[in-house]
Amino acid sequence: MSYLLDKKIKRNIFFRYTILVVILVIFIFFGSTIFSGFSYVSSIVLKPVLVLGNNIGSSLSNVNSYFSSKKSLLLENENLKNQILQSEADRANYALVVDENMKMKEILDRKDVKSSMILASILSRPNQSPYDTLVIDIGARDGISVGQKVFALGNVPVGYIGMTYPNSSKVTLFSNPGEKTEVVVAGKNVFMEVVGRGNGNFEMILPRDFVLEKGTEVSLSGITSHVLGVVQTIVSDPRDSFQKALLISPVNIQELKFVEIEK
Repeated sequence: MSYLLDKKIKRNIFFRYTILVVILVIFIFFGSTIFSGFSYVSSIVLKPVLVLGNNIGSSLSNVNSYFSSKKSLLLENENLKNQILQSEADRANYALVVDENMKMKEILDRKDVKSSMILASILSRPNQSPYDTLVIDIGARDGISVGQKVFALGNVPVGYIGMTYPNSSKVTLFSNPGEKTEVVVAGKNVFMEVVGRGNGNFEMILPRDFVLEKGTEVSLSGITSHVLGVVQTIVSDPRDSFQKALLISPVNIQELKFVEIEK
C-alpha cells in the first residue's frame, strides 16, 4: 500500500516540474508577444487616467496663467491710475503757476512806474488770522517797518504794516472794524472819514443835505489818488440829522495772493 502511495507522490512531483518547464519554454519563445499584449492592455486601461492627468495639469496651468495675467492687469491698472493722478497734479500746478503769473503781470501793469514797492506773498488772510489782518512773508530783515502802506493789484490801498518780525509782518487792513481812515470824496474834493466794518467794508457818516450817489469813489488823501472804497448804499432816517454811506473795497481780500509795500 505504501508503495502505491509513494509512486503517486512521485508522479505528481514529475507532473509539476513538467508544467514548470513548459511554462518556461513558452516564456522563452513567446515572451515578447506576451509582454506586448500586457503592454497593449495596460495602455488601454491607463490611457483614460493619463488623459485625465494631462487635462488636470493643463487646467491647473491655465488657472495659474489666469491669476498671473489678472495680477499683471491689476498692476498695470494701478500704474495707469498713478500716472493719471500725476498728470492731473502737474496740470493743476501748471494752471496755478499761470494764474499767479497773470496776477503778477496785472499788478505790474497797474503799478505807478514812479512808485517803488516791494512784492510780498500773503501767508494768511482775515479768515485765517484774527480780526482784519494779513500776514506776509517779508519783515524787518527786508527793510519793512511799521506804518508803511500796503497795496493790492498795484494801486489799491488795503492797509498798513502794523507789526514786523524778522521774516514776516502783520498788515492791519483799513477795513479792520473800528479802523478810521481819512479819505477824499471824488468829484467833491471834500475830506471825510471812513470807519472799517470788516471784510473789506466801510461806513461813512454824512450830513443829511450832503448828496452822495451810489458808485462814488473815495481815495486816500495824498498827491496820488488811490481808491480805497466805492459807495454801495446810502442809509438815512428822517428823524436823524445825519445819513450813513456804506462802502466796499475794489478788491476781494480773500482772493489776494500778493500785496505790495510802498517804500
